[in-house]
This record gives sequence, structure tokens and C-alpha cells, in this order.
Amino acid sequence: MASAGKQRKVLIIVENLPLPFDRRVLQEAMTLTEAGYQVSVICPKGKGYEAKFECYKGINIYRHPLPFEADGAIGYALEYSIALFWQFVLAWKILLTRGFDVIHACNPPDNIFLIGLFFKMFGKKFLFDHHDINPELYEAKFGKKDFFYKVMMAWERWTFKAANVSIATNESYKKIAIERGKMDPERVFVVRSGPNLERLKIMPPDDSLKKGCKYMVGYVGVMGKQEGIDYLLKAAKYIVHDLGRTDVHFGLVGGGTELTEMKELAKELGVDQYVTFTGRVPDQEMLEMLNTADVCVNPDVANEMNDKSTMNKIMEYMALGKPVVQFDLTEGRFSAQQASLYAKKNDFVDMATRIVELLDDPQRREEMGKYGRSRVENELEWDYEKPKLLAAYDMLWANSVDMQLVKNDSLKRIS
Repeated sequence: MASAGKQRKVLIIVENLPLPFDRRVLQEAMTLTEAGYQVSVICPKGKGYEAKFECYKGINIYRHPLPFEADGAIGYALEYSIALFWQFVLAWKILLTRGFDVIHACNPPDNIFLIGLFFKMFGKKFLFDHHDINPELYEAKFGKKDFFYKVMMAWERWTFKAANVSIATNESYKKIAIERGKMDPERVFVVRSGPNLERLKIMPPDDSLKKGCKYMVGYVGVMGKQEGIDYLLKAAKYIVHDLGRTDVHFGLVGGGTELTEMKELAKELGVDQYVTFTGRVPDQEMLEMLNTADVCVNPDVANEMNDKSTMNKIMEYMALGKPVVQFDLTEGRFSAQQASLYAKKNDFVDMATRIVELLDDPQRREEMGKYGRSRVENELEWDYEKPKLLAAYDMLWANSVDMQLVKNDSLKRIS
């Protein structure tokens, strides 16, 4: 916890989403603020978040422009370069006004270590918050291990080397930090992206969203290549046309680079009248859709990146008491356990079969939904992760002698 004598100051840098839209980073920033830290955040502007500066619940948010949403290796290189420029400019502005003691870098991308290394020369600490495994993410997006993949590997390696402490979202990521990043295990903390039950409220269903159908299948998340929306749409085609189940509607919430392409695919497959694409919407509309859904899905492609990653959408479904269908992936199974049915990897027919199996069994849906909600309330909610985040921050200022003592003392808050 921040010292009573001197208030510690934190600068969080996040490149891929604006605050307060980025829920994990917002929860971290609010937790640190509540613990007595002064928190500033650098992030991009986004739809609905265009102001250059905003003080949100005591958090000072500085937003910079990003002229386009990248798609392709060259596009990402340009996006990352522009973001890095603005991050340097705003970091200097914050240093000379509010000040900061530590830079908390949230990937992707992994090039924010350049800022961390630079300010370490001025005595600042550097904490790496590992959200995505970028080499695997690059391979998932582009299907190759070329020059840019090697760049991703180098950035990751240098990021871990620069970090005083790193935060992993699950045990798979912790293993990468230790084995691939060569970090001291005592300086790697697992802080999961636990859902906030104050935000994820259970509400009555809105049957108008089902468009005259008896059932709804819900999805929330990014519309990107590795998210497997094409598998979900092919599963929808199998359900509607092959099984003749015209009583099922699909509600898909979220934006991304593949949204237009997925809308076109729905038309090609002949299921567009059975699918609603909302794009990125406010929380209220997202909650209305998910609360109306009878079954929620996570069609993330079975690949190395998704197998090792914890998907927030799964725990959000569980927080709302919804049964889940997903492909059988390591971290997805850890999160959901008995709240989910698991389809064969990348098999849209098996996914469709599992969805229908649940739609036709209301008692099982109810039991799975109750199990998922209970698991969130008793194990996965963000309140259980707060002490772990604060323990990571305590470690930043621990010396080599009392490092383990500080970690043990901080982790007592969890029990």
C-alpha cells in the first residue's frame, strides 16, 4: 500500500483501448486509487472517449489520437509508432506536472518497455502487466513466424528484462514470464481479470431482442480473426439450415476490424436474418443482450495464443448466470469448469450440437448458470484479485533482503 508519509504516484500506459472502456485497466486503476496511490493513465482516444483529458473517479486520464484501426503488419507498425510517440510526449507532461514513481505498462504491444527503460534512468520503477502473448497473437493473426514474429519475441524478452515486477493474468502467462522471460518467480504475480459484480447486473430478459424466436445465443467480444466469429456463424448456419431450428436467434455484441466482413459472411451463409450485430455498444445494451440470451458462446479459435489466454467474456457470462459453450481450451476450461460444455477444437458442427443440446435442456442450463455465478462470487470476482495487485506493488519497493517477507505479508490479504 502507498506510504502514509509519501503518496506513491503511478503512470499506467495502455495502447489498445481507451479508459474507462478497458475494464481490467480501470479496475486496476481504481484499486490503486483506493489504496492511496495517485494514478494517471495514458491511453488512446476512442468512440465516446474523445476528450484529451478527463478525471474519472479520481483517475487522471490523458488520451492521445490514433488515426486508424490497424489491420496488417504494416498497419500495426504505424499504429504502434504513433502511439509510442504520444506516450513519450504525455509521459513527460505528466512527469513535469503530477509526477510518477512507477510506469505500469499494459500490452499489447510490447514496445512500451522503451518508455519504461528510458524513465528508469531517472529512478522510476517499471511494472509489466502482461495482457496478451504477442508472438502467439501475431502468429494467430497472420499464420506465420516471419521477421515480425521475431520482433515480437525480442520485444517480449526485452520487456521482461526491463521489468522490476510483472503481472500475469493466469498461470500459463506466469510460466512464460519465468521460462521465456527469465524473470525471478518471486517478482511474477498472477492477477486474474475478475469480473465486477456491481457492473455485471442480472436483469430481466428483453424478448424483443430475440426477433420473434424462442431462443437466443449470446456473444460479447472483439470481432477479429482469432475470435472465431466465422466458426460461430457456420454453427448458426448448421443450426438454422441443417437442423431446421429457425427458433434460434444470435445476438453478437462488439466491434473490431472484421465486423463488416462477418456481416457479409452471415449473408453468404444465409443466416443474416437470424443474427444481430450490435457493434460496440454501452454497457446497458450489452447487458440487455446477454441477460436475454439462453446460452452464451466463446468461439475463440483453438490455437496456442487462445489456449494460454484467459478470456474475460467467459467470466462475464458466468457472472450473469449463463451457461457457456466453447472450444476445449486450457484456460477456458480452468475459468468455466462445470459452467460450460466443451466442443471439439475448431469444430463448428460440434459447437452447434452443444448449443442445441443446452437449448433443449432448461434444467441443465439453470444448473450450469448457478454453478458459474457461484464460482464468480466465491473465487473469481475482482475483489479476490485486489490483494494480489497490491502485493505486486509492494514488491516494487522491497529490497533483496525483505522481498519474500513483503510478498508473504501482502498475500495474507487474500486469505
